[in-house]
Amino acid sequence: MKTPIFQNQFTDQLVADTISNNYVRLVPAAHFSYISPKIPSQPQLIHYSEEVAELLGLSADYLVSSDFVALFSGQKTGTNSKPFAMNYAGHQFGNWAGQLGDGRAINLGELNQWSVQLKGAGPTPYSRRGDGFAVLRSSIREHLCSEAMFHLGVPTTRSLALFLSGDDVVRDMLYNGNPALEKGAIVCRIAPSFIRFGNFELFASQGDLINLQKLADYTITHYFPSITSSGKQKYIDFLQQVVDRSLALVLQWQRVGFVHGVMNTDNMSVHGITIDYGPYGWLEDYHPDWTPNTTDRENRRYRFGNQPDIMLWNLYQLANSLYPLIEETEPLEIILNAFATQYEPQYVNMMRNKLGLKVSKEDDQKLIYSLLDNLQQSETDMTIFFRLLANVSKTNTAEEALENLTFAFYQLNEITGLTKSRWILWLEQYLVRLQEESTSDTLRQQQMNQINPKYVLRNYMAQLAIDEANQGNYALIEELYCVLKKPYDEQPEFEKWFAKRPDWARTKVGCSMLSCSS
Repeated sequence: MKTPIFQNQFTDQLVADTISNNYVRLVPAAHFSYISPKIPSQPQLIHYSEEVAELLGLSADYLVSSDFVALFSGQKTGTNSKPFAMNYAGHQFGNWAGQLGDGRAINLGELNQWSVQLKGAGPTPYSRRGDGFAVLRSSIREHLCSEAMFHLGVPTTRSLALFLSGDDVVRDMLYNGNPALEKGAIVCRIAPSFIRFGNFELFASQGDLINLQKLADYTITHYFPSITSSGKQKYIDFLQQVVDRSLALVLQWQRVGFVHGVMNTDNMSVHGITIDYGPYGWLEDYHPDWTPNTTDRENRRYRFGNQPDIMLWNLYQLANSLYPLIEETEPLEIILNAFATQYEPQYVNMMRNKLGLKVSKEDDQKLIYSLLDNLQQSETDMTIFFRLLANVSKTNTAEEALENLTFAFYQLNEITGLTKSRWILWLEQYLVRLQEESTSDTLRQQQMNQINPKYVLRNYMAQLAIDEANQGNYALIEELYCVLKKPYDEQPEFEKWFAKRPDWARTKVGCSMLSCSS
């Protein structure tokens, strides 16, 4: 059993806060503040990922040791670890929020070139009005979803382990004046780094070009090795790569029906990975205006259908932050304008793949958007629909194809009259389109099942695991973890999870809408 030894690349090469005391304050001219986790009173390991442990070079016997629990829950400081909280700013719901920072996340350093961070490990100088802790329900959701997204093929942070802290935390879950004690928890998560758009916004907003350039140079040197240019071009190339990665990320979200829920610029990673799992959700019945975030229920800024536009808006803020290092608007505008022109054809191609179409046809875009209209006309489960669509045969009639899809509809009595006619018309067009493909039904089904998952972490599934965990039973966490490691496989032993959202979950707290409270 080998004790891990941390590296401190970030803190060794960037600028530390000059104040060592831990109290909430503005922190000028610093990339981070040294801060130790609040020691949990009785940490308990609930679940861990062997895959993530392997990335960090942690052995199997170490994972079941008391040293593992102590170090990765924040109970003790690891060898050579110099814990710190990052300083960054950001736009929240479209408004400038100023300095934000790691309010409840504390970085331990790097292991095997992965940045290791504890979420819910206590207050930092950036905690603002928060206490720095996290609760069990949100920690379960982050732990499971991080790994689920990875196995779906969506770029993401990973989660090493989930711990109970042994300490209760007060939370007003719905912000309605009903605070209550909840079980405290800690998630240990990893990423190439936790550098966000907001890290750059902070120094640009302060006119601190020295630290802005230090941060940009550090980020490019360590995480964008393909950039070999110098001077202004280096920062232009950096923006280009972040834009490319961000475009690829949001396309993946749209592919699997994931809604981030709180796409503030401080929640956007320069690596183009999903970060900060808060009030996220999965489209169950397809509806582009849906958001899982109660805080966003009025304006629905972060609704599913708006995610590409918000990603571009956020990239504009990053470009504005890099402008002082470039001092030219034209190259930035070219890069950003290309996002919009590139997104649409890439989206159409992604949807074409979901439909099992390999040959590009001029009318494909019309076929795709008429399908999306149909999905909204009837309450149709997005995940189940696309999975069942693979079973449609070229020799089917439209009526037979519709019969194959009935399990995807929440209200079968809605599939009558005009709605049924629209589905029959679309399926007739789709079947004609399939005839234009040389791919056999069998091969097409295999290809569609590799891009259309059978299992996703629906909110009601996570809530069931949370309810069980609150009673001290963690078996469902392990079961869901196993299911979600193979989201594209049939897994007949887990067939019960290939199901529409149950009626009891339609309006249940934690299943339909969630708040940022965690």
